[in-house]
Amino acid sequence: MDLWFTENHTANIRFSIKIEEHLFHGKSEHQMIDVFQSAEFGRFLTLDGFMMLTERDEFIYHEMITHVPMAANPDCERVLVIGAGDGGVVRELAKYSKIAHIDLVEIDKMVVDVSRKYLPNTADSLNDPRLTIHYQDGLRFVRGAKAEYDLIIVDSTDPFGPGEGLFTREFYGNCSKALRDCGILVNQHESPFYANDAKACQRAHRRIAASFPLSMVYQAHVPTYPSGHWLFGFASKGLHPIQNLDTNWNNLGLHTKYYNTDIHKGSFALPNYVRELLADD
Repeated sequence: MDLWFTENHTANIRFSIKIEEHLFHGKSEHQMIDVFQSAEFGRFLTLDGFMMLTERDEFIYHEMITHVPMAANPDCERVLVIGAGDGGVVRELAKYSKIAHIDLVEIDKMVVDVSRKYLPNTADSLNDPRLTIHYQDGLRFVRGAKAEYDLIIVDSTDPFGPGEGLFTREFYGNCSKALRDCGILVNQHESPFYANDAKACQRAHRRIAASFPLSMVYQAHVPTYPSGHWLFGFASKGLHPIQNLDTNWNNLGLHTKYYNTDIHKGSFALPNYVRELLADD
């Protein structure tokens, strides 16, 4: 019997992956968590039936959400990561020797535990001595932080359910207060392609722009996310992602499979329909 995982991208479009084995199923206090084995994409993690990552293409997302801000400020020392219980962002941050401390705020401990067991290639840096994991709500955590971080990375789920509070004006305003003078905020910005996702992009961009003097958007191709066209937000209190790009990043000797400084610059060159979407808010 053929088994397939299917996610509805819209009411009219479905995305399916053939499953070899259902490795884990659990219900936490916050959401339903599943891990599957597939032939094409390896193991993949879903939350409430929505694709979070696959072993095959997770490097694209995690490298782009991490190395773009780090290349704009390779001297970051204190980093706050909200969400990202799978460990992929921490894995990429751990490559930087100048980072002294990482706070990871994940609301759901089961996500971390499941990732450690079933996704070791993603979660292999969750034991880094510079890392402190806080199992609590990111919105509440950031309220208590004042000028503490050089970089905040918001690797949230979609803007509903457990991740809904991480797309509000209040949250972005508190992130601004939590950052130092030249601090950077990067967040996953959803897909601009389908109508409902595009509205989420507009809302997030408008709310971030209200809290930061500089707010830009960049893109990457992530095959297993809706439409494959994915956006990230880059907001800063003092650094420009291209003007302040440190080309010495290439001399750090970091191994990446997707990110490079040419991709960095090109990722901010947005298609016209995305420019219009972000301007029309």
